[in-house]
Amino acid sequence: MRAGVAVLTLLCLAAWSPAATAKPFLPADDAQVLERLRTSAADPQARELRRLRAELAQNPGNLDLAVKLARRDIEQGRAEADPRFYGYAQAALGPWWNAPEPPPSVLILRATLRQSVHDFDGALADLDAVLRVQPSHPQAWLTRALIAQVRGDYPEARRSCAPLGRLSTRLVAATCRAGAASLNGEAARSFDFLRASLEAEPDADPQLRIWVLTVLAEMADRLGKVSEAETYFRQAMALGLRDSYLLGAYADSLLDQGRATEVVALLKDEIRADGLLLRLTLAEHVLHAPSLLEHVEALRARFEASRRRGDAVHKREEARFVLHLLGQPREALEFAKTNWAVQRESWDARLVLESALAAHDRSAAQPVVDWLTASKLEDVHLAQLVDALERGAREAKR
Repeated sequence: MRAGVAVLTLLCLAAWSPAATAKPFLPADDAQVLERLRTSAADPQARELRRLRAELAQNPGNLDLAVKLARRDIEQGRAEADPRFYGYAQAALGPWWNAPEPPPSVLILRATLRQSVHDFDGALADLDAVLRVQPSHPQAWLTRALIAQVRGDYPEARRSCAPLGRLSTRLVAATCRAGAASLNGEAARSFDFLRASLEAEPDADPQLRIWVLTVLAEMADRLGKVSEAETYFRQAMALGLRDSYLLGAYADSLLDQGRATEVVALLKDEIRADGLLLRLTLAEHVLHAPSLLEHVEALRARFEASRRRGDAVHKREEARFVLHLLGQPREALEFAKTNWAVQRESWDARLVLESALAAHDRSAAQPVVDWLTASKLEDVHLAQLVDALERGAREAKR
């Protein structure tokens, strides 16, 4: 793959988890369908994965082969919203995983997998180790920038994007810079810049294009440009590449517009991934759908199982579930605050503000309000919540 493009298939791994239940389920008979797989044995990607695994089993010390298989597993896991493939990727890298000084190619993939479970410090340590020996490694710089962005460290994100101007393609560099700047006081200018950058490269690789279009759609959404966000979401969907992050982001936009019926149509077959099932259930809640109770209970069981495993990845989703589907703002606020301590994207801030507003606890929202002011993050949804909290505080003083 071109420099910079390879990393695009590794983005957004932290968003989804496989279905889990609080206790093992035993089917009543052999004919009962437990899960319908999206791919078949004849699928070209499935065939390639089988071939690579067979080759690696015959030659487990082949680093190039292991890295190729791990990359394919990560791509498949993201496309299918199935983190089991991330476990397969780690297994492929097993001989080098705990080595004192793993090869840079392994460190890059280990950083990606650590990022997927919110081990951001571990991921950054791996990336820094790569850059000490290969300071011109574009994927290391891009992944570093994306982690800094997730953590709300926009100056660091911008610093990590800077080398990409000479190390990667113009569009990759532009998307990195614009994405960070759009969250750091330059939303409108960044949107116009990235839109022009994409228009200048109509033949961009589809995997790169879907990333850029999704970033543009989210920028437009934060700016309140609803129709433009819709245009970019639809263009990204029209590329025909499975992308769980795109599905979730588009569903969020539709939910904000009260278009619950469209969310159900979009996600009706996406119940394996917790994040997508959550959005489907939120839409069903609006529509009073017959499957609402079943999906609420499924989510409840999955989050309970996640807590029992000590999994802290899904606090954002659980906060949203508890707030909007269980109607428990105090409990939701605790989940949202725990999540905020780890990652600071717009939705992380939004859930703290929404929960604090519902719980009538403006003091709990103050750290987020202060951070929004300091970071200069522009988001119409967050601005409306801050205004509502301030109105509530004024009314409480009367």
